[in-house]
Amino acid sequence: MSTDKGGFRSNDEPLPIEKHLSLKQSTVSIPSTISSSSSDIAGVKEKGFYWEGYLDEEYIEKTHSKPIRNLRYMFFSVYRRLFGITFAANMSVFIGLTATHQANTGKIAFAVISNLFVSVLMRQEYVINILFKIFTAWPQSTPLIIRRISARIFHIGGLHSGCGISGIIWLILFVAMGTREYIHGLSPISLATVVVSWVILGLLLVLLVFAYPAMRAKFHDSFDFTHRFLGWTSLALVWAQIVLFINDNRVPGEKLPHACKHNAAFWLQCIITFSIILPWLRLRKVNVRAVTLSKHATRLYFNYTRPGTGTAIRITHSPLKEWHAFATIPEPERNEFSLIVSRAGDWTSNVIDNPPTKLWVRGIPTHGVLRIVPLFRRMILVATGSGIGPCANTIFEGRIPVRLLWTSPNVRETFGDEFVDQILRYAPDAILYDTRKHGKPDLVKLTLKMVKEFNAEAVGVISNPGLTQKLVYGLTSRGIPAYGAIFDS
Repeated sequence: MSTDKGGFRSNDEPLPIEKHLSLKQSTVSIPSTISSSSSDIAGVKEKGFYWEGYLDEEYIEKTHSKPIRNLRYMFFSVYRRLFGITFAANMSVFIGLTATHQANTGKIAFAVISNLFVSVLMRQEYVINILFKIFTAWPQSTPLIIRRISARIFHIGGLHSGCGISGIIWLILFVAMGTREYIHGLSPISLATVVVSWVILGLLLVLLVFAYPAMRAKFHDSFDFTHRFLGWTSLALVWAQIVLFINDNRVPGEKLPHACKHNAAFWLQCIITFSIILPWLRLRKVNVRAVTLSKHATRLYFNYTRPGTGTAIRITHSPLKEWHAFATIPEPERNEFSLIVSRAGDWTSNVIDNPPTKLWVRGIPTHGVLRIVPLFRRMILVATGSGIGPCANTIFEGRIPVRLLWTSPNVRETFGDEFVDQILRYAPDAILYDTRKHGKPDLVKLTLKMVKEFNAEAVGVISNPGLTQKLVYGLTSRGIPAYGAIFDS
């Protein structure tokens, strides 16, 4: 049976393990209980460190020419493909209606609310969890190509943004046509409907500006504020717009409630409103047990629910001000879960310096990128710094064999002996690479070495955006499935 360059058989069966370096022979065995003095034991070979000499190994050749690679793996990412398909479908209908002069305010209004409906649902926690469960339900006997594609479910943000922008374009057409019809008396549309529509358009354009990736990263607090308060204001105004528009167009003698009852846009708006309100119905203040790991990180423990694989929760001190998402870490030996907070800004610094005893949470634990782990038979997990948090969930659950590569400066000093030892108890073959001692590694080449030796089917990456993109590109362009969170996942 032939083998491709990525180290996998063409029929997706793992290569015979004897063809690779035996893990038991390559690393020092680690006991189930690890003392704090074993700070360098993870990743130590009999004659040095696991990674010694890896730079001398040859790179696996990339699968396409550079222009094609850049188009396929960077410019035409799955997120952008979903965005493009959604946007193109909308614009084809848009052009068709306007070119044939079949567009009217009724059809356009329905196009607006339909796009906003899909956009909102793609950010609804229950919908996200259902989609993840559907797309990750494939058995591991399913051909790898199908599992590889399904694992990219975390790119559904492309539908959210594609429908959101399409909805705004449809709204621009509605406002323009409605204004023209009102001025020239071409339809029964009222001045109130036109004015409310202009206000909604202005609010949504502000939302769009702050949602642009560069603006979102630079002004994150402003992004949160506009999306929350301007979003709620827009929601209320859309209700007014729909009722006014239905009232403008109802037949003589028809009661307004009856007209609303038989209007599809009215019911779509009901679902949109319920979807937005639902997480806030689960708003609560919960007890927190904080354990300081170091001056750089703390671990918060909760016991109000049992989160599933690859989930995150949002926490805050002030529900109307800001929310922060953190990956959950179920505690295998206790009826609680935890999360790791690393110093990365004013809010996280305050949590570390002043450990909370209570915090606000809302909604439900929501699936993220590592929910895809059970799709694969064996995986490599690459974490840098506090990226170990999401990986710990998968490691402790132990649903599939995984091997961890964790790079960070002063691992034990930053995250504490107890947490590091817990990771090593559940992942005794983990590679802990101290960048303060050994410098920054070539993560692409080191990960390739681990993929080959571990017979991994895929790689999960939890790191900062730049390094995640670099590592995912370096692996996927060599035929190895790699998955890392994107800005809108």
